[in-house]
Amino acid sequence: MPKFISDAQFDHFFGDGFAHTAWRLESRRSYASDRAGDGFKRWLRGEDPRTDPTRPWCLNIAAQTAAGKRVGRVRIADDPITDGQAYLLHVGWANVQAGETIEHLPRATARRLNLPERDFWLFDSKHLLEMHFDQDDNYLGAELIDASEAVLDACQIRDRARHYAVARVDFADRAASRV
Repeated sequence: MPKFISDAQFDHFFGDGFAHTAWRLESRRSYASDRAGDGFKRWLRGEDPRTDPTRPWCLNIAAQTAAGKRVGRVRIADDPITDGQAYLLHVGWANVQAGETIEHLPRATARRLNLPERDFWLFDSKHLLEMHFDQDDNYLGAELIDASEAVLDACQIRDRARHYAVARVDFADRAASRV
């Protein structure tokens, strides 16, 4: 059974807890927290989900990137993309506007690269936070893993994913052309 860190410890990593880079691999087809939100429900009805570029996440990312830090993620996407993936693609502009780099990688490519189907954050190539979810995509907690082999593996996963991933805007253009 994983030992989850507290929310305060988790939050610390996104402020003073990293000096240079924070990077995430997102491999899930959807997240229960997104599906439960009003924005997702509005988006499913074809309405504007009213993404808030001044929400705390975006304000923090803007502050971190203004301080010279880099924050990014690669989202693994199905073909065709799921509703959950399409929603995150639609609202991701606010994260990008705040300074975060979002890239997308087709799931078939991720499988060819032997990338794991799990989510994690990697900070300064030395701190690994493994994200845990249940079978219904509910977030359970994050586990701090400091074993050097696991951190090295996460760094190699990041490097493979980023090498083949495409920028959010380019992926959005490709996804729109398939509709």
